[in-house]
Amino acid sequence: MGHTVRHAAWDGARAIAPLLIGVVPFGIVASVTAVDHGVARAGVFGFSTVLYAGASQLAAIEVLGRGASPLVAIGTVAIINLRFLMYAAALAPHLADVGLVPRLGAAYVLTDQAFAVSVTAYRDRDLGPRGRLAFYLAGALVMWLSWQLATLVGLVIGSALPAGLPLDFALPLVFMVLLIPAITDRATAAAATVGGLVALLGAGLPAGTGLLLGAVAGIATGVLVSAR
Repeated sequence: MGHTVRHAAWDGARAIAPLLIGVVPFGIVASVTAVDHGVARAGVFGFSTVLYAGASQLAAIEVLGRGASPLVAIGTVAIINLRFLMYAAALAPHLADVGLVPRLGAAYVLTDQAFAVSVTAYRDRDLGPRGRLAFYLAGALVMWLSWQLATLVGLVIGSALPAGLPLDFALPLVFMVLLIPAITDRATAAAATVGGLVALLGAGLPAGTGLLLGAVAGIATGVLVSAR
């Protein structure tokens, strides 16, 4: 059993490694952006460790930078992060046989990337309860550590970066790297297309509502296409 768990952990870390190509520059962008908005360096690192959610970190910093109240920033973060409720619901049956403390730890390190590689592995392989937890936590912890290191790099070198350097590419790159391997059939292709279009059309809506609508539309489309 121990041998199987170790293999599952290694496979989880290896599965998430290619996704770091988008996450690391995104972490640097988030860090540099926060400093540019006047957030103290200790506060930037606090955002990355306590909040630990890249897109909502940037949104919160942007909202606070415009003079909004902390309650507005918290509401913005909550709306953007609603997708994690869907992720948690999908992961719950696979981790139901492990203890409460490991599940709480799993919740803290939940990311788009950790969710994507884990549900794919759970669908294709029978890892057992401990193997599923090991796979998920190993990948999620690699992601967490990479994000914290990227944050530190941004704090150290951010002021030395050229002003015109186009770092904004990092955010779409994160999701492209995540999305493309997940498109495996008509249902996932339809979900990605519809979800992306709805999110694009709703890009101007406040508090990241367009992203949430895109997620809901994509899921609904995928379910309908699969049913047919």
